[in-house]
Amino acid sequence: MKTMNIELRISVDKIISAALAEDSAFRDATSALMPRRIRLKAVVAVMKAGESGVICGLDVAERVFRAVSRQNRVKIFVPDGKRVSRGDSLLEVKGPLGAILSAERTALNFVGRLSGIATLSAAFASKARGTRARIFDTRKTTPGLRALEKYAVKTGGGFNHRMSLSDMALVKDNHLAAMSDPEKWVRAARARYGRGGKKIEIECDSLSRIMAVCEAAPDAILLDNMSPSELREAIRTVRKIAPSMVIEVSGGVKLGDVRRISRLCPDRISVGALTHSAKSLDVSLEIPQ
Repeated sequence: MKTMNIELRISVDKIISAALAEDSAFRDATSALMPRRIRLKAVVAVMKAGESGVICGLDVAERVFRAVSRQNRVKIFVPDGKRVSRGDSLLEVKGPLGAILSAERTALNFVGRLSGIATLSAAFASKARGTRARIFDTRKTTPGLRALEKYAVKTGGGFNHRMSLSDMALVKDNHLAAMSDPEKWVRAARARYGRGGKKIEIECDSLSRIMAVCEAAPDAILLDNMSPSELREAIRTVRKIAPSMVIEVSGGVKLGDVRRISRLCPDRISVGALTHSAKSLDVSLEIPQ
């Protein structure tokens, strides 16, 4: 994975190992029924797209096939991030028939899931193109798959928000229910992390709280679940009072909303749907008869 750092590679290998264990890839009851000569017969299989979309995860698929058998040799035809059409060949794997069949579903699951996220991210990103707004993901990811799902968002042209709770301080409604004064949160963050340390962002879900949050001077303000008219007024107010503050918009943002919100000039539009509601792309593995 050329665009993945070493930490992400290690994380991906752990994810693959868990996925293969979940599928009992090394105890394939069906492949075990084939005579040894057929199970070990060298074949060529081709992964193909069943619909158009943005591809992501072929490197992961290669690692899956290789994890099942070192005899498997994979040739990738398209890079992650490329848009493909129905029927396009994505990769080719040569190796023992049994090993390919045992790895098939796990490899397809990764490519389909990650390509679906990349495709949806690309659709959202295209709606914000030409504005200052950028599309960000959230932590609404599949448990255990966050590293890969956020990689897929970036592949589709989106940006990553927090990878984990440790990345920054994001004060949301339930935090404010415990300690409602935004200034206390900012003071605590500056005291603990320093002014050049972890960023702090505070959620604001009503116009009445805009002034208090701006006066507290966090690094960013999260405008959550506001109506179009409230959002327009909120962004105008923040730009006037705190022009350098990062403005993020969130709260059930749909694809059809993005262009309208982008024209209000926020810095970020965060969309949980990129990872929690993406439809897997249709991909298949074909072995010649």
